[in-house]
Amino acid sequence: QVQLVESGGGSVQAGGSLRLSCAASGDTYNRKCMGWFRQVPAKEREWVESVHGGGYVAYYADFVKGRFTISRDNAKNTVYLQMTSLKPEDTAMYYCVADLETTCYSPSWPYWGQGTQVTVSS
Repeated sequence: QVQLVESGGGSVQAGGSLRLSCAASGDTYNRKCMGWFRQVPAKEREWVESVHGGGYVAYYADFVKGRFTISRDNAKNTVYLQMTSLKPEDTAMYYCVADLETTCYSPSWPYWGQGTQVTVSS
């Protein structure tokens, strides 16, 4: 079992930056593929980014390329999402997710955090 706890959300003006953190714990956490999703009310959750367990390979949704960066510190069991050039349409609940595999080729995302709210005002 893996427990995920997000932090770092908040309110920011358009063009600003935020860094989300996700602390993972549990005896099955061991360099697993991890990522971020986001959701706005009445819409499906959408995948944002993911990173392999080693931290050297990452994948990005087109709408965040060049603006968001995922990283991880395995010594701290923490994954980060650095968000820059934020837009009002980035407003959403952001969820940290973890998979059972160390690579992210076909994740099933069985583990989810509770989410952290990001609000971007224009």
